[in-house]
Amino acid sequence: MIEPINIVKSFLDENFLLETKTAERLYHSYAKEMPIIDYHCHLPPDQIAADKQFENLTQIWLYGDHYKWRAMRTNGADESYCTGDKGDYEKFEKWAQTVPYTMRNPLYHWTHMELQRYFDVYDILNESSAKEIYDTCSAKLQTKDYSVKNLIRKMNVKTICTTDDPADSLEHHKKIKDDGFEIPILPAWRPDNAMNVSNSQNFVGYVKKVEAASNISVSNFDTYLEALKNRHDFFAKMGCKVSDHGLEEIYATDYTDAELSAAFDKIFSGKELTQDEQDKFRSAMLVIFAEWDYEKGWVQQYHLGAIRNNNLKAMRELGPDTGWDSIGDFSQARTLSRFLGSLIDRNNLTKTIIYNLNPADNEVFATMIGNFNDGSAPGKIQWGSGWWFLDQKDGMTKQINALSNMGLLSRFIGMLTDSRSFLSYPRHEYFRRILCNLFGHDIENGELPNDIDWVGGIIQDICFKNANNYFDLELKP
Repeated sequence: MIEPINIVKSFLDENFLLETKTAERLYHSYAKEMPIIDYHCHLPPDQIAADKQFENLTQIWLYGDHYKWRAMRTNGADESYCTGDKGDYEKFEKWAQTVPYTMRNPLYHWTHMELQRYFDVYDILNESSAKEIYDTCSAKLQTKDYSVKNLIRKMNVKTICTTDDPADSLEHHKKIKDDGFEIPILPAWRPDNAMNVSNSQNFVGYVKKVEAASNISVSNFDTYLEALKNRHDFFAKMGCKVSDHGLEEIYATDYTDAELSAAFDKIFSGKELTQDEQDKFRSAMLVIFAEWDYEKGWVQQYHLGAIRNNNLKAMRELGPDTGWDSIGDFSQARTLSRFLGSLIDRNNLTKTIIYNLNPADNEVFATMIGNFNDGSAPGKIQWGSGWWFLDQKDGMTKQINALSNMGLLSRFIGMLTDSRSFLSYPRHEYFRRILCNLFGHDIENGELPNDIDWVGGIIQDICFKNANNYFDLELKP
């Protein structure tokens, strides 16, 4: 007969991830109640503007969530249960069957944290509990307390920055503001399409969108920049404070004005650019966008290192952002140094956040930020929190430790969601528990003084106050 295991701690109890009494005190007394500033996410602003209510748990939890889709596929689920035509409960049931097999993947923690924090459901999700959990949560979602805006309020979110293309009308942001929603929902300038010259047909089509949005006719490189600048100015009027770039790597190839004009004329006529011409064009656009950001005092963000759309068949059938991306092994250091160095040489380097997807680049990024901090603002150049495949316990811990060893963790602006789901905000709690646990261990090991008020204040800075100051939000805790 197998003896029962002596369980020391209950799964996901109030001291989840907190391994010492000091960590418990730091989390519950200092971190737990701090508001959330979500300075980078992919939440759809149209759903916020409409104060959407989801009919059931599948719609809010599984639609568009490529994290869950990847796990379901790995567990043997047919695509019809992910992006296909199966019914909502059938999809949820297949997810419930998958969950027990996600143990030690962050999805296991996130799934149950979200059930607890939003729905007060403390049962373990599996095939047996699926129907009751689905019915309970779906019933709550159909009440006004679970509208999108109320879900945001429920998590104590104080600001959200979405991700928006320069050609976007921002009509939904305008409606949100006009409707008087008290939580700022700000656009973020994401100009990846504006510099993507790998395919002439796609690029010309995009230029037409910029023309329509700006009401400026584009016939050459100068008028293209004029139209984009018009959109950049419009984003600023709509409250934008941040830009964001999702790139494999930074481009920093030398170019001339004549080469840029010739490259634009060539691709605008339907011809394809050589790799060298593409690199020069992208390099120029990055510099131009950075200069505009500096002029407006925006924060610029660079998410680097994803190799996207690896499964070409799935890309053709399902499109991007459906779960076929992974970590790339691009060389980042020299071009990133050259790019940031060129901006600081011209006194055009605004506040900047760099994110790596490859954990092999942790120490590179941790030390890179120190090269360009000039004392004009605390933590002006930031190394962003563990991103995408790294926003899990091990990834966050390694990021925090590397930043502690090679920079100033105390000036770190903390966590973000980078999510398309309105149920993702417990990721901030996850980060905060990990942060408090690390500080708690150091204090109890005698590696830090037992000055709880000072350390607790540092934790509050990382959780909220540093970002509040960094983005000039002037929010009250």
